[in-house]
This record gives sequence, structure tokens and C-alpha cells, in this order.
Amino acid sequence: MSIQIPGLTQVVIPDAITVHLGAPDEPAENVTVSFLDYIKNVASSELYPTWPESALRANIYTITSIALNRIFTEWYRSRGYNFDITNTTQYDQAFVNNRGVFDTISAITGELFDSYITREGQLEPLFAQFCDGRITQCPGMSQWGSVDLANQGYTPYEILQYYYGDDISLQTNTPLAETYETYPGTPLKLGDNNPYVLVTQLALNTISTNYPAIPKIPSITGTFDDTTQAAVEEFQRIFNLPVTGIVDKSTWYSIRRIYAAVTDLAELTSQGIVISEIPEFTPEPIEGEVSSRVQTVQYFLNVLSAYYNTIPSVDINGILNTQTREAIMEFQKVMGLPVTGIVDEQTWNSMYNSVAGILDTLPPSAIALPSLIWPGVVYSLGSEGPGVYIIQQYLSYIASVLEGLPPAEPDGVYGPETEEAVRNFQEYFGIDVTGKVDQYTWNRIVMIYRSLRFGDIRNIGQFPGGEVGGQ
Repeated sequence: MSIQIPGLTQVVIPDAITVHLGAPDEPAENVTVSFLDYIKNVASSELYPTWPESALRANIYTITSIALNRIFTEWYRSRGYNFDITNTTQYDQAFVNNRGVFDTISAITGELFDSYITREGQLEPLFAQFCDGRITQCPGMSQWGSVDLANQGYTPYEILQYYYGDDISLQTNTPLAETYETYPGTPLKLGDNNPYVLVTQLALNTISTNYPAIPKIPSITGTFDDTTQAAVEEFQRIFNLPVTGIVDKSTWYSIRRIYAAVTDLAELTSQGIVISEIPEFTPEPIEGEVSSRVQTVQYFLNVLSAYYNTIPSVDINGILNTQTREAIMEFQKVMGLPVTGIVDEQTWNSMYNSVAGILDTLPPSAIALPSLIWPGVVYSLGSEGPGVYIIQQYLSYIASVLEGLPPAEPDGVYGPETEEAVRNFQEYFGIDVTGKVDQYTWNRIVMIYRSLRFGDIRNIGQFPGGEVGGQ
């Protein structure tokens, strides 16, 4: 599973957008509104509710695409502004602060606000330029022209193709996210390995086409190596930044700004990164798949949150979302680790050791383990790590309730004692006695644990020997 971040490798719908109520360099108020309310406001300011529905839908797609393009490229923020978009139609699209919205437009917008236009094979939202088509003309869509096409029976997609070409696609059900700033929070430097480095490498290689003095980075893997440092240093030299070879906040946004300029991201052509050009960034797995490890990380964070006030509890859903990433960053701050929001090996080991140190002081009855999915690893004699530790915790509680089952001392090492505990469990519940924890045995251990730990013993009887108090 690849890890992506908004900005260059992932498009998301932000929960809010900051609008400058004037031209970019004009002193004016900034207002922050929800993204959905912004689209409703612009649509009600730009469109007439009596227009045919196909025309309204086509126009709302363009409105959303322009807003997402500005946010995705950080068009204004990369230039030092503290807003995402203006309300000046010379630059962006109309927005009237505190205006009412039309019911018809509001309903359609609520359905379409997470959809946008792209060029086929491109990642970024299209800067879908439009104008009214009567008073002003532009190379994009004519709003009144879209009405004429709708009256002729054109669908919303056909209207968009008429103005933007046949090579466009509609992206729907875009994931939602909290408002974000793409800068990772800490400088990127030699030896770092994370998605932010990958983003930097992609952008620098694109920029180097226009600025050949910047050396190409031959291996884009997300690892900040010597060739990446050399490219950063040359970029800084060309654009009059301190030549450090480190991507601090100033260098990060300079790269974003120049990247947007050389790829015409905010122009009708929208020549950005092709999706197929983006390599996957997958940190070296410790065990199992990323989703199962994320679920374990979330459980660890919840244990730690009870002992560290700054670490928030999170949902145990196996999804590396904003909530989980922020909790990881808080853990990294507490432990004095690089604050990346990425669970690299150092963070993983520190988290596991911290949790083990806490749980080892508690009796099995005081520990409440969640229903963790199988990590995709068959555990056997000689296995080590958090997965083994979780198995041992499950089995220790089960043994404390069911007579005749030996406990497995939680130490994270799958030794003879753990193997014997697994064999006894398998025999007790009529499972093939292998002494190994495959997916089937893992799932049975979890189910029996949950049934015993949380009072529902009805499922126990589904297995041979499954009676509380012995076989």
C-alpha cells in the first residue's frame, strides 16, 4: 500500500478554504469558510438557478475544479500569501461574503462538491477557466453557451468536453481531509525517507527540464540521498536561497512555486505530473501489510494516550488518516524523534517498547485489546516483534479464564513456551495442532479473547471443547 500526501501525490477535499476578499496584492479581509459553503456561494454568485440542470452541473464541476486547483498547487500560499483563493474574477471566481444561496444550486452542489475535472492521465484538478460568454470571452467555457448546449440536450460531461476537449475525466468521491499545509513541519535533509522527500524529488526533476543546471535525480524512491541534496543545492543557488542542501520551509514553498510555474498547473493546459509517473512510497514493512500495522499503531497510541496528555486517542480503523498522523506526530514529539507523522522503524520500535513497558506492569484482566486483523504473517518458533507480543497478551488473558490452558508470558519472542500455549489453544478448540499462528488461528484467538474479555461467551460453544471452565 503506497502512502500519499496532499499537494503533489493526492487530491483531497479540504474541510475549509480561506478567501481573500480582493485582488491578491490589495489590502482586504480574509475569510475562512467550509469548502462546501464556498462552492455553494460561488455557484450562487456565478449562475442562475433557472438554468437547465445540465448547465448548472457542468458549471459546478468547473467551479470546484478551479478551487481545488488553487488549493492543490498552493498557488497563492507558495507565493507567500496567507489565503487559498481570491474573490476577484480577474484572477479566480466570484464569492460574496455572507450572501444567501439558491436552493436548487445548493442541492446540486451538495451532490457534486467532491467531484472535479482532470485531463486523462493527469493528477491535478483542471484549472477550468470560464467566463459569461456575453460580456467577456475566454479560452474556456462560456457560461451562457453551456445553457444553449444544455437546451440542445447535451449532458454535463458533453458540455465540458465541448469546451475543454475529449481528453478530460470526471473524478468523483474525492476523500475529505482537514485543512492542511503541505510543508512537513520539519526540514528535509540527507538520510530522510518519507513521502515528502518523494514529492520534492518529483518536483525537482520536473523543474530541471526548464533549469538544466539542476541535476536529475536518477532514483526517485523517497530517500534523501546525495543526488537529491545536489539538486536541492543547485535549486537554492539558482533562486537565491541559502545553499544548505536542506529543504526548509522557504525552500519547500519555492520548489512548489517554481514547479507550478513550469508546469502551467493553473492554466487551461494543466500539464502537471502524470499519474503513472508517481512511484509508490512504501516504508520498509516491519511485518504484515501497512493497514494491519496501522491498526496496531492506533491501538498503541490509545494505550499511550492514557499516560501522556498530549497524545490523543484515535479510532482503531486501520486507516492512516489525519487524526492518526497527528497522534503519531505527538508521540514523536514526546519521544524526541523526528516529527514526520510517518511510522518508520525507529518510531515503530520506540512505540512498541513504550507500550510493552506499560502493559507489562498490568495484569491481563486490566488490559483491553481490540479486535486486530491478521497482519499477514504466519507466526512460529523464532518469530519476534509486536505481533508476537499481541498474541501473547491475547493468550495470557484466555488462560486466566479457561482452566487447563497455560499462559504465554508477553515478551515479544515466540519461544517454546509460546509455541506450547498455541498448541494447547489449538487442541482445546479443535484446531489443527501446528504450534503456528496462521490467519485461522489468529482469528480464533481474537474471537475467543473478545468473547471472554467482554462478557459474551455464547460464541465459545461453537468450538469443540469450548466450555468455560474446561473441556
